[in-house]
Amino acid sequence: MEKAIKKYFPIFVLPTLIAFAIGFIIPFLYGIFLSFCKFTTVTDFQWTGFDNYKRILYVNGVLDTTFLHSLWYTALFAAVCVLVINVVSFTIAMLLTKGIKGTNLFRTVFFMPNLIGGIVLSYIWLMLFNSILQHISKTIVSTQWYAFWGMVIVVCWQQIGYMMIIYIAGIQNIPGELIEAAKIDGAGFWQSLKSVILPMLMPTITICTFLTMSNGFKLFDQNLALTGGNPGKMSQLLALNIYDTMYGTAGWQGVGQAKAVIFFLLVAVIALVQNKLTTSKEVEQ
Repeated sequence: MEKAIKKYFPIFVLPTLIAFAIGFIIPFLYGIFLSFCKFTTVTDFQWTGFDNYKRILYVNGVLDTTFLHSLWYTALFAAVCVLVINVVSFTIAMLLTKGIKGTNLFRTVFFMPNLIGGIVLSYIWLMLFNSILQHISKTIVSTQWYAFWGMVIVVCWQQIGYMMIIYIAGIQNIPGELIEAAKIDGAGFWQSLKSVILPMLMPTITICTFLTMSNGFKLFDQNLALTGGNPGKMSQLLALNIYDTMYGTAGWQGVGQAKAVIFFLLVAVIALVQNKLTTSKEVEQ
């Protein structure tokens, strides 16, 4: 049976590889090619070399800081979301694995926001934010920081429940004997947390950190619905900035594609570094 599986393995894998190539690899490579072209449609293009990449920062010889602002604004947003979501979801997961009454109900309540679509969720929160801020004659887009913290609240509220479920699964997989042995050796809660629970949870922490970081960098729906990049594009995250470049200005499709390539490289490098750091910690443990 094993020999038969090995023999016909390429036949079974081939349809998946073809679908993956058609749906991802070919469009991805073609997108990189288009980033070096001026185009209006994917079949109507003219090679321009690195001109699109130059136009990301300079327009008619004048420095355009819009993309750079979106870059650091997105990096800050992702960092805050990673920290808040993981700390809060881990804390809730620890509490819900202590055998308190109503654990299943709490899990359901915390997870439910993740089932709501990003645009719908953002419009609901938009009404809530503006209803509160109107008492001080403000709206969520009065400043870029109102918009920033509004998006942080929405994203954290939506994703904490999902990460909580992953942390609960990780905590429940920790052998109880290890924690009991630590208690017998006189370790308190914080010592057990530092020396037993967190080291055993490193694979789970890696997954949750990667998910929250990638979600923070790729955020689009909530940014579009909640702030639309206002005021004056100051609350634009990278995904919305690329979209606005691609479809907001005629003749800038190539520049938008170049931004998308840089965006991909940025997220890929961050993901690889994060995975390397967390993996090295696992090995040390």
